[in-house]
Amino acid sequence: MSGSPFLEAMTRVPDLLAAHLLLAASALILGLIISLPLAIWSARRPGVARVALGFASLVQTIPSLALLALFYPLLLFLSGLVGGGIPALGFLPSLLALTLYALLPILRNGVTGLTGLDPAVIEAADGVGMTAWQKLRLVEAPLVAPVLMAGIRTAAVWTIGAATLSTTVGQPSLGDMIFAGLQTQNWALVLAGCLSAAALALAVDALLGVIEHGIAARKRMRAFVAAGVLLVGVLVALAPALPRSDETITVGAKGFGEQYILARLIGHRLERAGYHVQYREGLGSVVVFGALKSGAIDVYVDYSGTIWTNEMQRSDIPARPAMVAAIGAWTQKTSGVRLLGALGFENAYAFAMRGADAKAKGIGSLDDLVSAAPRLKLGSDLEFLERPEWAAIKRAYPLNFAAANAYNPTFMYRALESGQADVISAFSSDGRIAAQHLTVLTDPRGAIPGYDAILMVAPGRAKDAKLIAALQPLVGRIPVDAMRAANYRVDRDDEKDSPEAAARWLEKKVGL
Repeated sequence: MSGSPFLEAMTRVPDLLAAHLLLAASALILGLIISLPLAIWSARRPGVARVALGFASLVQTIPSLALLALFYPLLLFLSGLVGGGIPALGFLPSLLALTLYALLPILRNGVTGLTGLDPAVIEAADGVGMTAWQKLRLVEAPLVAPVLMAGIRTAAVWTIGAATLSTTVGQPSLGDMIFAGLQTQNWALVLAGCLSAAALALAVDALLGVIEHGIAARKRMRAFVAAGVLLVGVLVALAPALPRSDETITVGAKGFGEQYILARLIGHRLERAGYHVQYREGLGSVVVFGALKSGAIDVYVDYSGTIWTNEMQRSDIPARPAMVAAIGAWTQKTSGVRLLGALGFENAYAFAMRGADAKAKGIGSLDDLVSAAPRLKLGSDLEFLERPEWAAIKRAYPLNFAAANAYNPTFMYRALESGQADVISAFSSDGRIAAQHLTVLTDPRGAIPGYDAILMVAPGRAKDAKLIAALQPLVGRIPVDAMRAANYRVDRDDEKDSPEAAARWLEKKVGL
């Protein structure tokens, strides 16, 4: 790997490091606020200890990604009960999930330390007439501190590592680089994100270790110096998160190459209009639309079929222009989201097979696929098998595959190429369809809705004339062949472009 891609990737670290550290530090501090009094109470009451430690242990059995996702519907429900105002995406759900993960090591070490104290020491404190508060402050706390610090170190490392997953619920973190790099196979980006997260965790753990050793050896100055260095390091790292003097626009993107390219295309136009632009990438379909409605992001590109089926819960399939018009009216009425228009191309789900296999088996349509499906393996992207579109396709075509596995979109195409999958839920604007000589199966029963790429603006920006003027030239400007070519520049195996470079190429291609 050459140095240039890695150095370019590292330029993204400061802003994301600031957001990552702010989230992890907040979760750790909140975990301490909850765990410390709970540990004291648990040490005095065995029944409380069983419940508290049992709950904290139970939380650890839940995958961190699942815990982050669970807070989304929970906060939506609570927001509905109180009439709105509770953000279901971004910082709050990430903070709550990571705080729960921080509880167990702090709580367990605190309880273990307190219950493991020599009874003679406690009796001596009682004998000299110490109050419960004096005994805790002067005797128990100093003796337990080294054990407790070991738990805090563990919690800090866990929290910093798990914070990379907050990308999936709309919170910027170093995970943005990792998810984007995996999707676009930009290993320099993945490496930069992983190394930055690891370096942060190791640095924090080392400083906490010095504090722990200083406490254990009763060298207070060493502990205070390490704490001061940690505090200064946090403040320096958080500098990019301070409010900017210029106006900032947040551009959202889902987790695949085309979205990264379009986000940069939007960002370039906004930067030329005088805005400062930041990106939130790797968001799921439900998460990204919710982020737009709440104002967590200001603008992004979605697809008409996704909004039609997922958000509007519609099962009918009108003509594409009618669908786009209906979506625009619905978003304006229900959430204030403004639909600027369609970009000019469609990125629909399209079942694809290796060209030679489709020809040999005589499969050219989804009707043809029905009888062959029991002998074939389906590969899909991570969302497709749970989406209403798949349910609608199965109603129209009784497809029963021998196996169905979900992949990251990049690896889905690899699975088809290597024979691990026989059919995939491809994307019609993907350049790899032509490059890999795939056959796209027709949909004679019209089960798959239209998927025009549509440009959407958050309610808070819907009347921003300068922003609208900067983005309006994108409407109707991007033909599908140009989008396919731009996508392939990011997805191809050799001489791969970054989404930034592909967006620059697309701008020139379509005259923007």
